[in-house]
Amino acid sequence: MSFTVLHVLVRAVAAFRLPLAMLAASALAGCVSSPPGGVQVVDRGQNQSRAPVVQRQPVRNGHYVVQRGDTLYSIAFRFGWDWKALAAHNGLRDPYLIRVGQTIRFDNRPVASSQPVVSTPPAATSPVVTQPVPSRPPVAVTAPPATQPARPPVANTPATTPVTPVSRSASGWSWPTEGTVISRFSSNGSLNKGIDIAGQLGQPVLAASDGSVVYAGSGLRGYGELIIIKHSDTYVSAYGHNRRLLVREGQQVKAGQSIAEMGSTGADRVKLHFEIRRQGKPVDPLQYLPRR
Repeated sequence: MSFTVLHVLVRAVAAFRLPLAMLAASALAGCVSSPPGGVQVVDRGQNQSRAPVVQRQPVRNGHYVVQRGDTLYSIAFRFGWDWKALAAHNGLRDPYLIRVGQTIRFDNRPVASSQPVVSTPPAATSPVVTQPVPSRPPVAVTAPPATQPARPPVANTPATTPVTPVSRSASGWSWPTEGTVISRFSSNGSLNKGIDIAGQLGQPVLAASDGSVVYAGSGLRGYGELIIIKHSDTYVSAYGHNRRLLVREGQQVKAGQSIAEMGSTGADRVKLHFEIRRQGKPVDPLQYLPRR
């Protein structure tokens, strides 16, 4: 091969290697410094556990047709609403009366007349409606026929029940029963919205604070025999899975007053399911109860 041809080949190889070297240097420099605007680095280590927890939101679509046994409070509790907000959303004013057949809306469609309404069942995207207990006399709802018997769990209930001296937290709450907490609060999705307390069948269940009973029955699926107490315009508490209810809707109760007997209705064991809701949203009861 002639000297001229060899010289041309050497120069071609050198020209090819130069861009490669420049490219490698540029890549190394990119590893040392970020481009303008920076690069977001995601730490999937210990910060992963600090991800925000999704708070359960009120149902915002569809509607519900009032059934016998419903109250405004039980409907609001079932669908995650604050009762005042639900009342205002549907144009209801004091004394917040609802009637069998009336439509309670969760969306922004116009509210129908307050007269009883015959409505078709909700569409597939509407909230799932549980079947109410037909034999329980309603409160703030059109009265049932006079011949309808009272519900056995609250039959022959005395006007007042014993009040046990209790210790209250700084915010005014007391423990609803004795026993070990076997399940804690979780605000994530449909997980536990309160705490579960283990105990013995028939063990007293106490009001956790002063208030008025706004629901007493078994119409809310998953709670068994349930009591809901309104303590203020902000707070309500709930007591589920009871064996027997000792108070009626509309009754005033004091902290430490016996309101039910612990049971296993709607549950797999004897326990009390206890919730505190602030403006309709579940909160952790352990943040409100006295420390043990």
